Amino acid sequence: MGKKSLKVALHRHWVHSHEEDTGSAQVYRPVSFTFPPSRGRTSFELHPDGPMVVHAPGPSDRGQDIPGTWTLTEGDALLEFSTSSAAGQRRLMRIVSVGKDKLVLKDESR
Repeated sequence: MGKKSLKVALHRHWVHSHEEDTGSAQVYRPVSFTFPPSRGRTSFELHPDGPMVVHAPGPSDRGQDIPGTWTLTEGDALLEFSTSSAAGQRRLMRIVSVGKDKLVLKDESR
């Protein structure tokens, strides 16, 4: 997949489908996917030209929106998230696969 088509494939709202995770990878589905019931799912929206928003359960179970930026690095193999949360998070996620209905990432930040 070329850089432009990869970016276009990533430009959407992805929701963590933790039921499909493996020991080494996290699975994300588009927000339109029919998920089984779950108490709080983390998600992120990747917008063209680098802005992003992470949606996560907050301390009182209310959702919180955390703005940030994203970029592709290492020859488009790594997705780098930088958020403006109190922790100043920076995450590196290796792209295992991406399609219109499924994104598989491996956390390289650990």
